[in-house]
Amino acid sequence: MPDTMPPRNDIAEAIQRIEPELIALRRDIHAHPELAFAEHRTAGIVARELTRLGIAHQSGIGGTGVVGLIEGGRPGPTLAIRADMDALPIEERTGLPFASTVPGLMHACGHDVHTTTLLGVAALLKELAPQLNGRVKLVFQPAEEVLAGAAAMIKDGVMEAPEVDMALGFHNQPDMPLGRFGFVHGACLAASDRFDLVIHGRSGHAAHPDKAIDPIVAAAHFITTAQTVVAREVNPIHPAVVTIGAVHGGTVHNIIPDEVTLRGTVRTLHPTARDIAEAALRRLAAGLEAELRTPSRLAYERLVPPLVNHPEILERGVAAVRAQLGEVVDAMDPSMGSEDFALFAERVPAFQLRIGSGQPGRQDRLHNSAYQPAEAAIGLGAQALTRAALDLLR
Repeated sequence: MPDTMPPRNDIAEAIQRIEPELIALRRDIHAHPELAFAEHRTAGIVARELTRLGIAHQSGIGGTGVVGLIEGGRPGPTLAIRADMDALPIEERTGLPFASTVPGLMHACGHDVHTTTLLGVAALLKELAPQLNGRVKLVFQPAEEVLAGAAAMIKDGVMEAPEVDMALGFHNQPDMPLGRFGFVHGACLAASDRFDLVIHGRSGHAAHPDKAIDPIVAAAHFITTAQTVVAREVNPIHPAVVTIGAVHGGTVHNIIPDEVTLRGTVRTLHPTARDIAEAALRRLAAGLEAELRTPSRLAYERLVPPLVNHPEILERGVAAVRAQLGEVVDAMDPSMGSEDFALFAERVPAFQLRIGSGQPGRQDRLHNSAYQPAEAAIGLGAQALTRAALDLLR
């Protein structure tokens, strides 16, 4: 291609030429899913493809992460584009000919789609590198599903040498039809915190509860009152969710146990709501001893902040997608899901693009054993991200 901004048809045609290869790669990765920090085979495929494309790269960043670097033809800023690689501990039930060959593991969130989408972007941007004012850092990240991979890569220096100035993220969306894209102004995904609460009682016979101290009753009390945190303490216009996802205690019908363990998550979009929720849950846990004679131990961990889209990067990114693909981009509501791309967005101006992957006649959802994203989302996503990179580095 000439050293001028390529017409939209040039980008589309370039992607269409390599789309069969990208789909084949996606199916290979899909058939061999790997969990967080165990993405050795997937990382090897990424490194092999970057080598084939002549893109300098490093492996082993943040454990199993891979980082490629495309130098532009002129000086300028560094843009990071991030894709995640890990799968989930779900038994696949799609019946596809390229279904998971690993029992109990599946790409049920579409990270196989994300990885191959970024490889498509890499192929195009390598060819278009002379037109870039700056450089593109291709970030293939492990362990997004456990919200730990971004932090590991940042610790290993992914934001440095060269220093990243802005970042793009993306995620396929089965609730959006293929060919549509989405964006959210401001906070698009929630902060994610988690807690483990161990409530101590005194075991005894169920027929004589006066001789015991019942941690199950205390656990039920905590579960019920925890919902008042959202209902009565957080500002009603600041979304918040407190969910207890696990309750462990007791063994048989007629024994009051010595302890009960609760595990839960807190999701918030605003820093004030996050602080209020944590303080309230700590207060409720501490009060169990005075109320119900059950001392407790609360371990509360903040994992990732809200993912906040930067207004300028969002505006330029959306404009680029429209320039490439037309009026296919819609403003959307935020989600209470979480993403550790938020740690990149916390450090530099960033924007996460939503890419429609819904197939006609299906009602797919993420983290489901029957999830089947439309593979054409790979090529469309690669077009959108390539154009966004070109326009951000003009």
